[in-house]
Amino acid sequence: MRPRLIITILCLTGSLTGLAGPSEAAAAEPVFYDGVLGYSHVSSSASPPGANDWSCRPTARHPRPVVLVHGTFADMSDSWQALSPLLHNHGYCVFGLNYGAHAGSESFGVYATGDIARSAAQLSDFVGRVLEATGARRVDLVGHSQGGMMPRYYLKNLNGARRVGALVGLAPSNHGTTVNGLFTLGSHFPGANSFFGFCIACEQQQAGSPFLTALNAGGETIRGVSYTVIESEYDEVVTPYTSAFLEGPGVTNILLQRQCPLDRGEHLSMPYDHIADADVLNALDPTHPVPIECGPVAPVAGG
Repeated sequence: MRPRLIITILCLTGSLTGLAGPSEAAAAEPVFYDGVLGYSHVSSSASPPGANDWSCRPTARHPRPVVLVHGTFADMSDSWQALSPLLHNHGYCVFGLNYGAHAGSESFGVYATGDIARSAAQLSDFVGRVLEATGARRVDLVGHSQGGMMPRYYLKNLNGARRVGALVGLAPSNHGTTVNGLFTLGSHFPGANSFFGFCIACEQQQAGSPFLTALNAGGETIRGVSYTVIESEYDEVVTPYTSAFLEGPGVTNILLQRQCPLDRGEHLSMPYDHIADADVLNALDPTHPVPIECGPVAPVAGG
């Protein structure tokens, strides 16, 4: 009876506060800031809570649907067990995809290992589906790790800027990382390191790679799109952590520890960090900011 009672209270709370989602009758989804639980999800093809309701229609307050873009070796299910329901509860139409399978990696639940340009084309196709289904003119993108960097290729090279209002990156690999950082990331995903030699995206994300050099040439942003980068000084994958930050018009760079010294989160914990997720909400809707509540955040687990 207790779990049912908790869910009932959450649903009632969402209805009373207007955070139940695009539909007035939509129930609030529980939000779990627990990366250990999140990354333990074994069904990589399952949509995260609150996401991929293709009947969802944006509201006047949130006219742009949000597309969630996971990182290297991850998937939409294990990445978005906190942020997807949080956005849903705040009234957004939320969508997530898996992309970048390569050399059979999808059989192991491992994604975002293929050529990043092809992954960007998959994102482009998915955004087109979302716009057609919702009737919206633009989407906002929220991505973790490669998922915060790859959309920049879409914006720059695939005419994506006309269909995107904002790009929010959680520890994005905007200027690359080291081989050690990629192996550190792979060690957290079963089967990932066995595909490291077949991970084209890993090679493309190494600092100084031809891919990143071309991506950042001629300016790191596209006019008309707002960019927010949220990063932790404890990031052990994108190193140095400052390489996540962007330069250019329309950029806001946020270092979590300047907001809260109790935040010990690192690369994997970013999607499960309550402070980072509050920053996401504020980046998407700066006219209705939510308070940043400083509280402990643990590596990997978040909180």
